[in-house]
Amino acid sequence: MATIYLIRHGQASFGAADYDKLSELGCRQAQVVGDYLRDCDISFDAVYSGDLLRQRETARLAIASQPEDVIHHIDPRFNEIRNDEQLKYLLPEVVKSNLEIQALVERGLSSSKDYQKVIDAVFNYWVSPRCDDSRIQSWADYSSGTRQAMLELMQSEGGGKTVGIFTSGGTIATIVGQVLGLTGEQTYQFYEPMFNCSVSQLFYSGTRVSLSYFNDRSFLQVLGTRQSENLLSYR
Repeated sequence: MATIYLIRHGQASFGAADYDKLSELGCRQAQVVGDYLRDCDISFDAVYSGDLLRQRETARLAIASQPEDVIHHIDPRFNEIRNDEQLKYLLPEVVKSNLEIQALVERGLSSSKDYQKVIDAVFNYWVSPRCDDSRIQSWADYSSGTRQAMLELMQSEGGGKTVGIFTSGGTIATIVGQVLGLTGEQTYQFYEPMFNCSVSQLFYSGTRVSLSYFNDRSFLQVLGTRQSENLLSYR
């Protein structure tokens, strides 16, 4: 039996010129998840991430606490869902039939909460049969790429390994949904509640995969309480 840890990136810089850069809190979260893995004697045989800066930086900061050097593989198939692309092309269609989203857009998406509501509506339109916009990456292409990346990872790493994947909320939700045999329409329920630097655990043997636990952030709560820090964030 081998183990995969799916680790969401630390908090990015919402509202800043460069969203992809980790915030100060995001850097701290990445360091804490690294300390947690070390203290739990979780040593990676290999680490993977997409090529987004927030994913690569979270991996770099976290594996700095590993007892030995770890090879870090970059695979763009572990990148986040292309939210900016979807907002540009799909949001105009969503607002035509969703008055609540239309009102949020007209008011301006200045708050993280409002932005998340829009992402929810756009995501669920994207994965539905109604969406056939050729200007964007389709749900079928994205989800099949993620599935293939996981299969190749398991085949190349083999049995008895411990692997870390530092990626994003949409990617983790997609992987978990695939493990559980869910449809695209059922995937968002795993996307919205995900905390920054939370850890989800999978077991695999050959091509068989099972979910052990999802979205654990208890270590952030415990350490934050001990040191009077608020280490929890969604975005």
